[in-house]
Amino acid sequence: MTTPKEIVVKAIEENNVVIFSKKSCPFCKMAKDVFKKMDAKFAAIEIDDMDEMSDIQDVLGEMTGARTVPRVFLKGKFIGGGSDVKSLYESGELVKML
Repeated sequence: MTTPKEIVVKAIEENNVVIFSKKSCPFCKMAKDVFKKMDAKFAAIEIDDMDEMSDIQDVLGEMTGARTVPRVFLKGKFIGGGSDVKSLYESGELVKML
């Protein structure tokens, strides 16, 4: 059986961009829309479909300092939530980071 921490670590290791998300979250949609605008490939891990949702949020909280979604990772590094991603995009920094 895969632990919540293994789920999180594996997703971050296997994808250039990972968004831990919930389908009904407007900030999650904001983050995904930014990457769609850039035609950047990303993995959206919709945790609201998972039995381990709360445990995954605990792991993300330990790793990033907050349990809220979205939690966005780029090349293995946490870059923030929806507003952070939008700001990085608008400043031109996100393109450089990719």
